Amino acid sequence: MLSGTPLDLLLLAGGIVALYGGAELLVAGAGRLALGIGLRAATVGVTVIAFATTAPELFVATVGALNVSSDVGLGTIVGSNIANIGLVLGVAALIKPLQISDRVLRRHVPTMVLAAILLVVLGANGRIGRLEGVVFLLVLAGFTAFILYYVSADSPPMVDEPDAESGASVRDVALVIGGLVALVVGSRWLVAGGTSLLSALGVPDLVIGLTVLALGTSLPELAASVVGAVRGKTAFAVGNVVGSNIYNVLAVLGVVALITPIEIQPATLRFELPIMIGFTLVLVGMMWYGRRLTRVDGAILVAGYVGFISLLVP
Repeated sequence: MLSGTPLDLLLLAGGIVALYGGAELLVAGAGRLALGIGLRAATVGVTVIAFATTAPELFVATVGALNVSSDVGLGTIVGSNIANIGLVLGVAALIKPLQISDRVLRRHVPTMVLAAILLVVLGANGRIGRLEGVVFLLVLAGFTAFILYYVSADSPPMVDEPDAESGASVRDVALVIGGLVALVVGSRWLVAGGTSLLSALGVPDLVIGLTVLALGTSLPELAASVVGAVRGKTAFAVGNVVGSNIYNVLAVLGVVALITPIEIQPATLRFELPIMIGFTLVLVGMMWYGRRLTRVDGAILVAGYVGFISLLVP
C-alpha cells in the first residue's frame, strides 16, 4: 500500500488527469446538448463551454473550502484567473495571434473587469459571506440573461455542423454525467494530494491554492484555448478564457460563499488580489490596442505569470 509522498504524488497526478478528462467529457456533452435544443454557436461558447471548463474550479474550490480551509478555495480562484490570463491566453497568443471581436470587448470583457473589481470591493473587509455570495450570483444571472437575449438575436443557429443532432441524445447526457463524476473524483484527489504534499513542506494553504490547484484546474481552459488557436478558432480561445474568469468569480465564489464564509487575509488583499486586477487590466489594454493579442503580448503575459509564480515559491 502506498502512503506518504508517493501516495500524494499519485493522487495529485490522478486528480489532474481526472479533472482534464471530466472537463473534456462535460464540454463535449454539454455543447452537443445545447446545440441539440437550439442554442446558438456564440451562446454555447460564452455560456455552456465557459461554464463547463470552470467546473473543475467549482468542485476544487468547494471541496477545498469544506475539507481544508477557505484559503484553498479563494487561492484556487484567484490563481486560476491569473493563470487563465498569463498562461492560457499567453501560450495561445504565442501559437497564433488572437483576434478580439467587438462583441467580446463590448459584452464580455466589461463583465470580467466588473467581477474582478467586485471581488476586491466586497472582500475589502477581509470576508466574503453569504450576502456577498448572493450578490455574485445575482450579477451572474444578469450577465447570463443579457448574453442569452442579445446573442440569440444576432447569431445564426449552427445548423451546418455535421455532428449536431436535433434534440438531446442519451449519449450526450451520459457524457455530461460521466464528466461530472470525473470532476468530483478528480477534485477530491487533487485537493487531497496537493494539500497534503505541500503542507508537509510547510507551504501555506493560500499558496497551495494559487499554484498547484489553480494550475491543475486551468488545464481545461489551456487545452481548449490552445486547440482553438491551433485550429484558427481564435475567437473561441479568447471567449473561453474571458467567460471562465467571469464564472470563476461570480459562480464559484458565489456558491462557496453560500456554503461557508470565505476569510481573506490582509496579505492577500495587499498582494494576490491587486496582481489579479493588474493582469486583468493589462489584458484589457492589450485587447483594446489593435483589437488583437500578438505574440509579443503573449510573451509578456507568460513572462508575467512566471514572475508571479516565482514570487510565491519560497
